[in-house]
Amino acid sequence: MNRDRVAEAGLKLLNEVGLEQLTLRLLGSELKVQAATIYWHFKSKQELIDEMATRVLAEGAPQMLPGRDAADWRVWATAYGTGLRQTLLAYRDGARMVAGSHLTDTTYMKTAEQVAAKIHDKGFTVRQTAVLMSTIFNYTQSFVMEEQAVFPRPGERSPQYDIEERNARLDPKEFPLMRQAGAILFDRYERRYKEGLELIVRGAAPQQD
Repeated sequence: MNRDRVAEAGLKLLNEVGLEQLTLRLLGSELKVQAATIYWHFKSKQELIDEMATRVLAEGAPQMLPGRDAADWRVWATAYGTGLRQTLLAYRDGARMVAGSHLTDTTYMKTAEQVAAKIHDKGFTVRQTAVLMSTIFNYTQSFVMEEQAVFPRPGERSPQYDIEERNARLDPKEFPLMRQAGAILFDRYERRYKEGLELIVRGAAPQQD
């Protein structure tokens, strides 16, 4: 038993029960060891989550780079965002798990450094580069949180987000636009994500401080 095996088992259990139900005691039961054995490696659930989040971002880091060494910084910024979304979607409650976690190694940071360097080389200041990348990261993370709330598992829509039921509660005369927006906001997330990311990237440009 070691930290790697416990973290791997934690990610598998996360897919089965979700973030709320994931506990060190339940994880010990799945691994058929005493809870004290798990606590030997991880002193708290948050410490375990930090390790799990680090592994998820490290595994997904290659997806955050473009398939070719493009010169256009926009290609790098877009690949960073779309790759991050796919990384967070790889696990149930992936976005919530990563939110607020503290990374335990620098594997993901090496990828972020590569993307930042490409943006910085095109005239963005360090501050502008950091703000742009953090904006993409925060947009992606919050977007996936909502997406995974609507679809806790791929293809399985939560009954709380039934579009027809939502529209039935909205008077068509008072909320004509909100009724039409339901199908946009709570379905076809990949298309909406790309549209939102394009707005961010299109609006970014190096400026004098």
